[in-house]
Amino acid sequence: MRNHIDQFIEYLVLEKGASEHTCRSYLNDLLHFEGFISASGPYPISERGEVDVSRVDRNIIRVYFRALFRSKKKSSIARKLATIRSFFQYLVREGIISKNPAKGVATPKTEKYIPSTLTIDEMFRLLDAPDKSSHLGLRDRAMLEMLYSSGIRVGELTQLNCDDIDLELGIIKVLGKGKKERIVPIGSKAIEAIKDYLMKREFSSENSREYPLFINTRGGRLTDRSVRRIVEKYGKKCGLRISISPHALRHTFATHLLDAGADLRDIQELLGHISLSTTQKYTHVSIDGLMDVYDRAHPRSWRNMKRNS
Repeated sequence: MRNHIDQFIEYLVLEKGASEHTCRSYLNDLLHFEGFISASGPYPISERGEVDVSRVDRNIIRVYFRALFRSKKKSSIARKLATIRSFFQYLVREGIISKNPAKGVATPKTEKYIPSTLTIDEMFRLLDAPDKSSHLGLRDRAMLEMLYSSGIRVGELTQLNCDDIDLELGIIKVLGKGKKERIVPIGSKAIEAIKDYLMKREFSSENSREYPLFINTRGGRLTDRSVRRIVEKYGKKCGLRISISPHALRHTFATHLLDAGADLRDIQELLGHISLSTTQKYTHVSIDGLMDVYDRAHPRSWRNMKRNS
């Protein structure tokens, strides 16, 4: 099975253009599944002691997912099932097996996820948090402004090079999921913050057009994890009511646009969502905000009626 897994991951990279993060997730899921099968007894194991994919059937897949229900969230289980389905579908396509044993396994209903967002005041407090007198503070301010101004993913931010940004036109070229490029506008505050950062940052002699836009203290490209730590640090510094991540700034970007009257399909394009249904989750956030305004303002709302009773 391991050889087939390696071939599947190679297929995802070369033919599907999957990101490193996606491939790592698929690989971990499939290795976990293989480990479970190996520990389940001799039934799906070949004479060489390896998992024989042709012997894996729907029953053992169901046993695997019943075991997962004891310790995993439904969203994690649904993702693992999608991975296993895709893997066996690939084996069918390659003629290695005749049918997909995971096809009839039901996907668990997942909980509705409502993204965390910041208010405008909270967002402005966060943007003002970095120390503008140091080059690291200028870098962090530029990153925060970029995330909020464009709504790009943290992985898209860290992969930006100097030649991906046009400060005169106010646009950036982003390499999104599936290696798809899109052009995203950025605001004047983000442009100003990036200019300040580029003027003062160290390693200025290496500011070639192909050099990473956001670098660490050693001059190397910042990692996704480093950006998450930086965002969390400033969230704590501001005393925000929620724990935030770069993805929370992406949610905030979309929600603030929607609240200001932006069209949902335009927001879909800016975020790089393939499906409109992915973008529609932001309507739930806005509706929650509208209901809160209604409860506070309308004389016949439940809150005001209770106050007057």
